[in-house]
Amino acid sequence: MKKILLLSALFIFACSSGDSSGYISNPNNSSAIKIMPLGASRVEGERPNYESYRYYLWKKLKENNFVFDFIGTQSDEAAYPSFNGEDFDSDHEGRGGWASGDIVDGLNDWLEQLETPDVVLISSPGGNDGLENLPFPQAVSNINLIVDILQENNASVTIIIEQMAPARSDIMTVELTNFFHQMQQEVLNISSNKSTTLSNVIPIDMYTGFNDNFLADDVHYNVDGAKFIAERYSELILNVLN
Repeated sequence: MKKILLLSALFIFACSSGDSSGYISNPNNSSAIKIMPLGASRVEGERPNYESYRYYLWKKLKENNFVFDFIGTQSDEAAYPSFNGEDFDSDHEGRGGWASGDIVDGLNDWLEQLETPDVVLISSPGGNDGLENLPFPQAVSNINLIVDILQENNASVTIIIEQMAPARSDIMTVELTNFFHQMQQEVLNISSNKSTTLSNVIPIDMYTGFNDNFLADDVHYNVDGAKFIAERYSELILNVLN
């Protein structure tokens, strides 16, 4: 199995912790890396109302000749322009409105239907829990369970977990702001506690630099927001892997 270490400077750019041990492993270097985008509506998207980051991440990785395959039991039926003669790989595992407990309940079934993911991108962990005023400790417990399930499915999986971008400033109540800030720290804790010698859990900062101009509505990305998120993901992925 190949492990490629991420240089400290690159890792500091991509995440808020000082740990420089990030890597993505792929058990078969000759095959496409299987990437599962996991989450709720920010993963799913709903063109033309709001955007997912997936299309722009797909383009960025294709531009850099990265060999990968998006996987998931869901498929985006919106229209996307082809790129370099290829059609958009629209597979994903995003479901609008789902809280962390819903993802826990469904994840094993989804994994049984798919090729084993090498990389999982966990989007806005606990975001809908905060919007729905669900208990913070339960959201943290569920996110830990999601990581456990993914690692039980593949002991060598790499999990990139977002320190999520905020909602629009005028709906960020004191309670919701506290939820978001606490979750940013919990993502660092989960990443540190759940990383193993084979499976690295890498936090990625989607919060710093994100603003209302990147939103199509209260919580969903417009084109600029989707490109912002995709750029953060692509720089981490491309700098972690040769």
